[in-house]
Amino acid sequence: MQLYVETAIAAPMERVWRRTRDPAQHRRWDLRFSSISALDGDAGRAQRFAYATRLLPGVVITGTGHTTAERARADGIRTSALRFASDHPLSPIARGGGHWRYTPRPGGIDFATGYRYRPRWGRAGRAADAVIVGPLMDWATAWSFDRLRLWCEE
Repeated sequence: MQLYVETAIAAPMERVWRRTRDPAQHRRWDLRFSSISALDGDAGRAQRFAYATRLLPGVVITGTGHTTAERARADGIRTSALRFASDHPLSPIARGGGHWRYTPRPGGIDFATGYRYRPRWGRAGRAADAVIVGPLMDWATAWSFDRLRLWCEE
């Protein structure tokens, strides 16, 4: 399964980079996570991280991830690649990987994410992903990107 979301942000590259790469700032705008914490490394650099999503009171899905590569090109485009996984039995996503791309443009940047993931629970999980989980993740990611955009532009 895969997802792609992109938004234009009228803000400097460093502001968007910092607010997306620092776990303390990331959890402020990303609806998909109740908490994100660095397990090692410096904020804004390659690192391992832990995440949690609170579904209901007392129901928290946890997982981990790590940055696999970061690249800054001469034309100003930056890319950060990552992998993530959850062993939690209620997590609809078992594992996945993707990237964030930051592309400079006049007056700001285009910020995009693309990732692929493997649903949990076999055929039933793939069916649930097609009808519920995938569309919900698309919506939550787009909503979160808009929230990030508004925060960076204020």
